[in-house]
Amino acid sequence: MLKDFVCEKRPSDEEISARLETAREELNKRQMAIKEKKLPVLVLFDGWGGAGKGSVLGKVIKNLDPRFYKTEVLSSPTEEELRRPFLYRYFVRIPEGGKFSFFDDSWMSEITQKYLKEEIDTDEYKRELTSIKRFERQLSDNGYLVIKFFLQIDKKEQSKRLEALEDSKDTNWRVGKWDKWENKHYKECMEIYDDYIEATNQFIAPWYIIDSKNRKWAELQITELMVKSIDIALENHGRAATLLQNTFALEERPLLQDIDLNKTISEEEYQVRLKELQDKLSKLHNRLYRKKVPVIIAYEGWDAAGKGGNIKRLTAALDPRGFEVHPIASPEPAEKNRHYLWRFWKRLPKDGHVAIFDRTWYGRVMVERLEGFCSENDWQRAYNEINEFEKELSDWGAIVIKFWVQIDKDTQLERFTARQNTPEKQWKITDEDWRNREKWDDYEVAINEMIQKTSTVFAPWYVLESNDKHYARIKALEIVVDALEKKLY
Repeated sequence: MLKDFVCEKRPSDEEISARLETAREELNKRQMAIKEKKLPVLVLFDGWGGAGKGSVLGKVIKNLDPRFYKTEVLSSPTEEELRRPFLYRYFVRIPEGGKFSFFDDSWMSEITQKYLKEEIDTDEYKRELTSIKRFERQLSDNGYLVIKFFLQIDKKEQSKRLEALEDSKDTNWRVGKWDKWENKHYKECMEIYDDYIEATNQFIAPWYIIDSKNRKWAELQITELMVKSIDIALENHGRAATLLQNTFALEERPLLQDIDLNKTISEEEYQVRLKELQDKLSKLHNRLYRKKVPVIIAYEGWDAAGKGGNIKRLTAALDPRGFEVHPIASPEPAEKNRHYLWRFWKRLPKDGHVAIFDRTWYGRVMVERLEGFCSENDWQRAYNEINEFEKELSDWGAIVIKFWVQIDKDTQLERFTARQNTPEKQWKITDEDWRNREKWDDYEVAINEMIQKTSTVFAPWYVLESNDKHYARIKALEIVVDALEKKLY
């Protein structure tokens, strides 16, 4: 695609100036339309070193309202970012509805540079390509407009520009070792850039190759393309996205109604096993920190099922410097105005650390589904999106453990009543808990579907029979210890 690119004939300077004035005005109008429709927009500026990405970007945004856009200038990943999944630093920077994010270099630059420097092999390169395509598709499916520009210049023009930049004391800092290496290995880089663009040129997020030999002409091409892309996105805003078939291997799990909840453990055995397992977990925590293995433990379950007490027995064995518990409530406005997984990406642990989620991303296919907080297309699409999210975590090297804490309806009623009648526990019971109880059967249908569709081989569900809280706590500790031992030894 890049190798076969033929530059459009450049108009006269007079025509460029006239069209550019109109295009700038139109883009300014579109910004207000985007704000009104709460359409989030990502614009990627990639291309050759010296192609003018920064200067053209500066011209494009000059007439926009700076309150509603942000420019992201990303150099090499920081040490902190390297301790998280590849896409982490990009996902946390996506804009909220009604705003632009402009990226001066994007995930394309990172992955192609790593591959060209032989920091990753072909298999890893292909895995990251797959991750990028999923990321861009998920953004598009969730209402984002993704516009991707590659600024093209030939080797001779690049060499001339780099020399001009180096000759000035005010601009020589802009020429780095990579720019010089890229120019020297122009043909090799062209092969990889072409391969990347071909592989990631999706109709939901197409590439636009920009003839960048003349900066004003480049600005015009980009501005007009942005106006056209925004018009199409505004016209299609709110339309349902295609539902994709799950392609991940699943592990069979029983339906909730078929689970035996009469499992118990004696007080004596509970105390002995609790100490044994917590001692093991404490030692394993040190080892996973040394080996820099991230752990993500997700808790879902019925209200009053005992999630809090279960988590407490787990964290009692962990070094407090190496874990964090995330109690997940209703999304804040900034979270609500972004991709629903954004607030979970932001909370991912560093490698060697443990993140425990009390409620999770599965709210999309339970509470949001049943309470009408998202469309049917949104929650139906979410099964595959969640599997993809957890595959990213698994490919990163994380241990992903998911618990559903199960009780029966009578046990829940007993616990609700006890909470309501105990002053120091009344904060635990709300009107919402009682309302959710009335929808028990609907929730059971949704939970069964959730478990059946998202219990993958890399992130399976484990049901904790919690009519006896002690039994559930021991079972959870056994599962965590076993998963860590398999990974660490």
